[in-house]
Amino acid sequence: MRALRKTGPGPGLELVEIPEPEPGPDEVKVRVLRAGLCGTDLHLHDWDEWAAATVTTPMTLGHEFFGEIAAVGSDVTHLKVGQKVSGEGHIVCGVCRNCRAGRRHLCINTVGVGVHRDGAFADHVVIPATNAWVQPDDIDPDLGALFDPFGNATHTALSFPIAGEDVVITGAGPIGVMATAITRHVGARFVVVTDVQDFRLDLARAAGADLAINPTRTSLRDAMAELGMREGFDIGLEMSGAPAAVTSMLDTMNHGGRVALLGLPHASYDVDWGRVITHMLTIKGIYGREMFDTWYAMSSMLQTSQPLRDALGSVITHRVPAERWQDAFAAVRSGHCGKVIMDWS
Repeated sequence: MRALRKTGPGPGLELVEIPEPEPGPDEVKVRVLRAGLCGTDLHLHDWDEWAAATVTTPMTLGHEFFGEIAAVGSDVTHLKVGQKVSGEGHIVCGVCRNCRAGRRHLCINTVGVGVHRDGAFADHVVIPATNAWVQPDDIDPDLGALFDPFGNATHTALSFPIAGEDVVITGAGPIGVMATAITRHVGARFVVVTDVQDFRLDLARAAGADLAINPTRTSLRDAMAELGMREGFDIGLEMSGAPAAVTSMLDTMNHGGRVALLGLPHASYDVDWGRVITHMLTIKGIYGREMFDTWYAMSSMLQTSQPLRDALGSVITHRVPAERWQDAFAAVRSGHCGKVIMDWS
């Protein structure tokens, strides 16, 4: 089968032929139909310091995917060949304290598909049966491939009650845009999105942002004045990993405001902890998805809202055949894109 692999240490990837994997007793083999690119894949392609310390080669990349079950292991009874599934890319141990307490997203032994074991940039991928999320037969394959990043957005956006609240989202990458659509769906009053890429601000507006601003030209306080806000934002969703964005967000939070941080910074940075304390702000770190509460929330929201499905679909700006994987990576690097999907069908 075809597989896009890191064949050895160092920058670059190769599309090569390798044997098809076979599922173990408690696993399923999925025929991949669509796979999405993530910033993690760029780090692995470039072989930065984190990648070199994390990945053992050879390794097939890819952890955002949708496909069809092609085979099930001997102990798998709740799934069958032909079902459409998305994959949860975090594989947990099941025996650490958090796993046994039902907090699997906090597993200290998490293994990443496409990072620590072969992933979904291939014709087939094998995952534990418990990591396969069954989708409706008529789901758009492109939307099915979004469930990993859509889950990140859902986990972040729903960390705090947002109905009727004023929300600021820093970072209009694909996950920030999806979070915009979620906050609009759930019923936030005002949603303001910031990014330094005007292309991505247009995506945020299409997803339901009341204002989408470039902070190099318009400040968050200017946005508050335009919307008639006097007291500050109630909820902050940080998707950029940019220190300046975090600073401006914290500077405009209302007393008692709540902030969820998903964006990973490249290095540590200063935070005005005096403001956090005196304004009694709550700050919560987010990583991945809650397994599997987030997945139930995603499916339920999509089943009940055509506007939300449309907004999610609008995040996808590039659809590329797997053979042209270099074009897919180039699109992500350009910054002039939303979500980039590779077609493996």
